Amino acid sequence: MGLFTKKLEMPNSDTALPGRAEAMPVPETHFVNGNPMKGPFPKHLEQAMFGMGCFWGAERRFWEREGVFVTAAGYAAGITPNPSYEEVCSGMTGHNEVVLVVFDPSIVSYQDLLEVFWDSHDPTQGMRQGNDMGTQYRSGIYTYSSEQQNQADASLEVFQAKLAKKGYPAITTEVIRAPDFYYAEHYHQQYLAKVPNGYCGLGGTGVCYRD
Repeated sequence: MGLFTKKLEMPNSDTALPGRAEAMPVPETHFVNGNPMKGPFPKHLEQAMFGMGCFWGAERRFWEREGVFVTAAGYAAGITPNPSYEEVCSGMTGHNEVVLVVFDPSIVSYQDLLEVFWDSHDPTQGMRQGNDMGTQYRSGIYTYSSEQQNQADASLEVFQAKLAKKGYPAITTEVIRAPDFYYAEHYHQQYLAKVPNGYCGLGGTGVCYRD
């Protein structure tokens, strides 16, 4: 089995890298809005987590929305504790590149965030997003409550029907309860604000979640 093939298959607990106990150092504040990067957050705020390909472009889509308090790039839904970027890219941690979104539901609803999610990437591509290939580029919604889970499941059905009308294959998005979130390295946080012309492979299908 070649290295490329292995990067498209999830490892198991026996084959995953061991990781480490130490958490990744995180900047104190968000580069764009200056809000704290780590909690505890104000009690009126809620959290959401999404994977939609490279987290650089994905994070920007969410920090641009009014009502989003803070965003963070990180790793989730894998096996290896506190993985590094290099380890995630090896395909041997099982993690996805994800964005943590802390938001004020009185200003921006979870449905609004789901709209950003569905409109901003192609959720039918399996372990890839455009030219980015590997388990860390899979589409995922990671929910923090039964209400979020129900809304996410319902939104998938709605968007699947719209995609089918345009000839797209079945959605491959995983919709599961939020696993542990591991912050990515400091240089990944708000990357496209620090490097405005940096790489962004994010692209939608042209089909809108809301007409």
